[in-house]
Amino acid sequence: MSWTNPLPEALQQRAAMIKLVVFDVDGVLTNGTLTYSGDGELVKHFNVKDGVGIKLLEKFAIATAIISAKSSDALARRARDLGVRHFYPGSKDKWPCLEEVMSQLGITPGQVCYVGDDVIDLKVMTRVGLPMAPADAFWMVQQRAAHVTQAAGGCGVAREVADLILGSQMPLEDAYIKAMLPEFEEQKG
Repeated sequence: MSWTNPLPEALQQRAAMIKLVVFDVDGVLTNGTLTYSGDGELVKHFNVKDGVGIKLLEKFAIATAIISAKSSDALARRARDLGVRHFYPGSKDKWPCLEEVMSQLGITPGQVCYVGDDVIDLKVMTRVGLPMAPADAFWMVQQRAAHVTQAAGGCGVAREVADLILGSQMPLEDAYIKAMLPEFEEQKG
């Protein structure tokens, strides 16, 4: 049985042009819950399936970035473990960060997919080629997204987005052949 891309043809064409996928964190890579220990340490819960999706994007020369309004040791560790080279924690205005990444990569806003869940993400989402939002994103963000994932924040959003992008650029089964190789798991993630 082969995978069928659920994106409409027009969105598949836009996804085929993507060279950078940018993720917000709280509400996208996590479920948005902030847990503090007794000594104030912030604990975040990440989905391992998202790590595979992010690593697959990078394996197929689609750059990834994390731009988050919050900063934490847990987030820095996750970005480092995944090998995310474009990491911008504590960014209240995300557009200048994205402009910097686009300049470094020599790409245009039309070649960017941005995944966000709340109003802070709208400034970026309205300027990129493929804005996406999790199933439980704030209603205003869902209205402005070109695609709303089936997954809720923290429940595989990045993996779903990776599948949609990769599946628009190649047979998805071909992408997963790399994920089955032992060296894929030797990477952090």
